[in-house]
Amino acid sequence: MAFSTDPAGSSGPESPARLQDAEHEANQLVQIRLNKTAALRARGVDPFGRRFERTNTARQIIQEYPASEQEQVKIAGRLMSQRVHGKASFADLRDSSGRIQVYARVDDLGTDAYQDFVDLDVGDIVGVTGRVFKSRRGEITVAATEVLLLTKSLRPLPEKWHGLRDVDLRYRQRYLDLLVNPEVRETFEKRSAIITAVRAFLNQRGFCEVETPVLQTLAGGGHARPFTTHHNALDMDLYLRIALELFHKRLIIGGFDKVYEIGRVFRNEGISTKHNPEFTMLELYQAFADYTDMMELVESMFSTVARQVLGTMVLNYQGKVIDLTPPWARMTMMEALDKYSGLGWDSLPDDDTSRRVAGSLGIDVSDKPTAGMVLDRIWSDLVEPHLVGPVFITDYPVEISPLAKRHDDNPKLTYRFEAFINGFEACNAFSELNDPLDQRQRFVEQTREKAKGNDEAHVFDDDYVLALEYGMPPTGGLGVGIDRLVMLLTNTASLRDVILFPVLRPK
Repeated sequence: MAFSTDPAGSSGPESPARLQDAEHEANQLVQIRLNKTAALRARGVDPFGRRFERTNTARQIIQEYPASEQEQVKIAGRLMSQRVHGKASFADLRDSSGRIQVYARVDDLGTDAYQDFVDLDVGDIVGVTGRVFKSRRGEITVAATEVLLLTKSLRPLPEKWHGLRDVDLRYRQRYLDLLVNPEVRETFEKRSAIITAVRAFLNQRGFCEVETPVLQTLAGGGHARPFTTHHNALDMDLYLRIALELFHKRLIIGGFDKVYEIGRVFRNEGISTKHNPEFTMLELYQAFADYTDMMELVESMFSTVARQVLGTMVLNYQGKVIDLTPPWARMTMMEALDKYSGLGWDSLPDDDTSRRVAGSLGIDVSDKPTAGMVLDRIWSDLVEPHLVGPVFITDYPVEISPLAKRHDDNPKLTYRFEAFINGFEACNAFSELNDPLDQRQRFVEQTREKAKGNDEAHVFDDDYVLALEYGMPPTGGLGVGIDRLVMLLTNTASLRDVILFPVLRPK
């Protein structure tokens, strides 16, 4: 097994005979390591050993040199390579901070301990005590005076440079991907830094971080098909949340001014490079604000996080230059639809006409029974690929925005925007609908949509309408897909490369 540097696919099919040979060889290597493990136990050595108190990481030693020269250190990590030269040997040890060279000599360790060092395998986890020096080739190195086996690796690590026969092994066995590809670990370290920067940005603006239920009696706040589960004690079905929205707005009704949550949401949809059924969402709500306030917040948050994590607001994403410097361009949905497809909203007045129009454009909407669903398909096929942006697309139709406030100038439209970057939606925001009478009627219309076959239509949430009847102040709300933000800031093409353990079909 080995990992490819090509993210696009595998190196091609292997013959059954070659696969059998590779499996036989791997089994032989495992058996050799099992024999070594048994021999260690026979000597009274625990191959899956003991606590080891480190004093330094690889990065610390290297960064502090030459002050660390001749300092005695204790390091621990995984052996990634060995170079045995008679009575002196070198090895590369990798810990969570990086790589450092280890030098072992018979004169320093003694004959038996040196032989134990030579008998170690790549992948073994060891603790090394020794002194820091610089080798003749100028590499900062730890000269070992003691080496302890902390964990025996029973399987050989993949070879880094020879390609992956099964490309999804990187996702199925992410731990191997992280071990042999340091750049993968760097992506997830950067993901952590991005989320930390988002939290700091919102905390500085006075937002309060909250936690809301994952299991819900009604899956609301978005257009999506939910996952269903069952609670045995209550003998009732529950749903994994598809959004955070409706509980957050209940908090605004309850007197919070600014709330946010970074949490997992679940949508029972297809799997692709841009979709995973389980993903991380940021949602926030601000009382006495509207969608223009949310635009300013998005511009400021994206540009601030990019500057803090990357040191720049100008990105090179998949060969395209993306400048996050505010202000961003703005265009209404109708303007973008007309510009890139030649259609207006009046071209899609009802379900049947919409399907005929889509068919004339060569777009298959056989599974889209309503005009709103057809518009969404036309938009994603014909318009989104042109939205390199960043650009705010504003003023969406009421039919596809059941939780957004109506536009004063045109009641068929809403105060809603989505920000697009490199052809994909980066966030979604509204001036939130706070009229309980209008909201009730919207839910009724969504019920009709569901009856037509739109499985993603919003459910009727009577308890939410009841909460609105007590009064919700004018509010701006925002949802940001954290995984897509990480894709953007790490120059990653696939969602699977920024989620540690993406959902995959079982083998």
